[in-house]
Amino acid sequence: MDLRENIAGIRAGIAAAARAAGRDPESVTLLAATKTQSSDTIRAAIAAGVTVCGENRVQELTAHLADNAYAGAEVHFIGHLQTNKVKYVVGKVALIHSISSEKLLRAVSAQADKLGLVQDVLLEINLAGEASKSGFTPEEAPPAAALCAQLPGVRLRGLMCIPPAAGAPGENLPYFQNLHQIAVDITREILDNKTDMDVLSMGMSGDWPDAVAAGSTCIRVGSALFGPRPPMSPGKG
Repeated sequence: MDLRENIAGIRAGIAAAARAAGRDPESVTLLAATKTQSSDTIRAAIAAGVTVCGENRVQELTAHLADNAYAGAEVHFIGHLQTNKVKYVVGKVALIHSISSEKLLRAVSAQADKLGLVQDVLLEINLAGEASKSGFTPEEAPPAAALCAQLPGVRLRGLMCIPPAAGAPGENLPYFQNLHQIAVDITREILDNKTDMDVLSMGMSGDWPDAVAAGSTCIRVGSALFGPRPPMSPGKG
């Protein structure tokens, strides 16, 4: 595994996909999804040019923070977040991608307010209505966005989605286009253009070119950077 080579290859692909869509390649952030990776691997990725890391699990986030593994990069939380673990994440990361319910949104705001800070968040949208995935429905997204504007401890930065696993290139493009349109509608109709919404977190190792074509500003890439994930230790969560 050559991290520098992998990073350079994906960045070149991002640039090509962005230019093909008439976009500035610099408008797309490569987030390294570091689930199950060691602190040493994370440090190596940052040394190789990664500027944003994303953690899926609170226990791993906490351990890597204690190791100072993210030094030199931003860290985001991209996995499912339970309300009873909010205190371990709020104020520890630059952005939470996975606000999936009103209950979680209120819990994050309350914890941030308690700490005297404002937590940047994304709303997770379950575009395909998959029972196995959390998130707001497209119809619930505008009211959730409006609620963000009323809560003192959160700042809505945009939207995130995890569409169904794609069997072929292009299959997830309609989902990404849908999320982009939802964001446009929220910005125009709900927030009256007075918003910090500038993030669309969509696209992973198997479908990020389509996500970039549809307007993604942040692709979350794990296996394409690091190779197959190492097995997760028992008790991680």
